[in-house]
Amino acid sequence: MTILFKKTAVALTAGLLLSGGAFAGEQVKVYGKVNASFQSDDVNSDSKTNVKSNASRIGVKGKVKINDELSAIYKIEWQVDVADDENDNFKARSQWVGLKGNFGTVLLGRNDTMLKLSQGKIDLFNDLNGDIKHMFNGENRLDDTLTYISPTMNGFSFGATVIAEDNKKSDGKTGTSLALMYGDAKLKRSDLYAALALDSDVAGRDTTRLTVYGKLGDVKLGAMFNSSETADGASDGDGFLVNVAYSMGKTTLKAQYQDSEDKAQGTGFSIGVDYKLAKNVKTYAFYSDSSLDDGTDASHLAIGMEYKF
Repeated sequence: MTILFKKTAVALTAGLLLSGGAFAGEQVKVYGKVNASFQSDDVNSDSKTNVKSNASRIGVKGKVKINDELSAIYKIEWQVDVADDENDNFKARSQWVGLKGNFGTVLLGRNDTMLKLSQGKIDLFNDLNGDIKHMFNGENRLDDTLTYISPTMNGFSFGATVIAEDNKKSDGKTGTSLALMYGDAKLKRSDLYAALALDSDVAGRDTTRLTVYGKLGDVKLGAMFNSSETADGASDGDGFLVNVAYSMGKTTLKAQYQDSEDKAQGTGFSIGVDYKLAKNVKTYAFYSDSSLDDGTDASHLAIGMEYKF
């Protein structure tokens, strides 16, 4: 019954939005991406082939102008598994409503914390097996959040997320996630991006994260330091990441290395190549390998395709 209701709700929502039922002056956009890979996964010498959906998603976002200085905005997004069990392939992602104006942006609902948002585009293997979330704490998308993001002033911006006590991971405490950012995360308006972020009582942990990356011609270099501990101080750990990407026309070569004593204890590295078929379509191949202190050794060799719409 839950699965049927979930599918029906998504279908009805999409149908209403696509039917042109938006109010006059309202901007509505349906967007998403399909990312799938065929890969060979080897965990502790147990090898198997797999077709994997890599955070494929569909969403609806929009805004309506209230006056010259204020707009109402919203986003409703679901993760869709295009490769596995068809009976349960929808999962809620960021879903919020808010206001945007000269004062900045305020968002209310389910959202990434500011610490997670502060990573920008540093993760060269985001949504794949080499994603930083597998080794670092702090990659939180949480219910019951209120987020404020300031306008950019002299290259700097500030963001804060408050997580209400009602959140199931809050243990009855109000959590906060703060970030100070400099530059353009997409490196289109600046050659450097940097961010310092702090979590306090977020999903039971306190986390500090420093992110820096930039471009020099066709080369992009990045580094991250992540330090996390449980809110009661019982356990802690830190780690770092370094990566490099080199673009040659439609082809991008990339490599990333992590060393962690945080969420996972051990090391991991990934190498890969992306090839653009069109502005919104690419094919790719990657190899990821991790060796953890608990004796787990895993490797993943894959080819895949991503289509954004």
